[in-house]
Amino acid sequence: MAEHWVATGPRTFTLEEYDVSPPGPGQLTISVRAAGVNPADAKHPARADSFPVPIGYEVAGVVSAVGPSVSFAVGDPVLAFRVSGGWASSITVPDTDVFAKPDRLTYPEAANLLLAGCTAAEMLDVAGVGAGDTIVVHGASGAVGVSVLQQAALLGAAVIGTASPSRFDVVRRYGATPVAYGDGLLARLPTAVDAALDCVGTDEAVDVSLALVADRSRIVTIAAAARAEVDGFAALAGNRPASKAFRDEARARLVRLAAEGRLEVPIARTFPLSEALAAVEVIRAQHPGGKLALVP
Repeated sequence: MAEHWVATGPRTFTLEEYDVSPPGPGQLTISVRAAGVNPADAKHPARADSFPVPIGYEVAGVVSAVGPSVSFAVGDPVLAFRVSGGWASSITVPDTDVFAKPDRLTYPEAANLLLAGCTAAEMLDVAGVGAGDTIVVHGASGAVGVSVLQQAALLGAAVIGTASPSRFDVVRRYGATPVAYGDGLLARLPTAVDAALDCVGTDEAVDVSLALVADRSRIVTIAAAARAEVDGFAALAGNRPASKAFRDEARARLVRLAAEGRLEVPIARTFPLSEALAAVEVIRAQHPGGKLALVP
């Protein structure tokens, strides 16, 4: 018998015991050592058509059982992304969503690599960011922002990251120039900017992006869909078919970058699996200072 968290309503989460399905062909069971905690986890139930809904998109752990035609073996350390029900002590998933865990990453780090990493990769791709570009990243010290900074540097782009002064050290650590958000932001930014990536969704971030970047195809948001529709720039969401296809394809590359030490995952705090609701409250407060993980 295992445990997992389910949503029984749009904002109601319950920890339940459940029987883990034995792995069939192309499936394996993971004994979860850490589960990633993301804003998308907390928002997922609000989009559900029926309940209960399993919660959690990414995990890291050890293979405990395998079905036929699986390349992993029992005992292998792995991570998995785009799973359903990752806030669990054990989970059975398709092996196509599973990757070998890089030795460099702890289980909490590995469990938080791919949702933010794939989102960041898609933002850079849609905005067409490449070598020699100068870009602005709004919310640069958040989970997606930090991954954007690292991946943009690997592409050869120069990055200016907006953040609170208390988080400037994080922005600098990943090779970007920090600028404080708030009144007068536009005047503090250079006029020659090729693209803007918005991870926060504030009117300030959108207005400044529109003022700086003439080509609206190079403005991308993950948090201001309504403004994007009105003002004619790109808004991304992982549940859209094009985003899903891109992110699935990006996973192996990001795991490889992490294995090579070129992509880090800062962890702010871990919680026991039983205290997932406390982690949700930290996420909803919007300033966790790094990634969070649940540890069964």
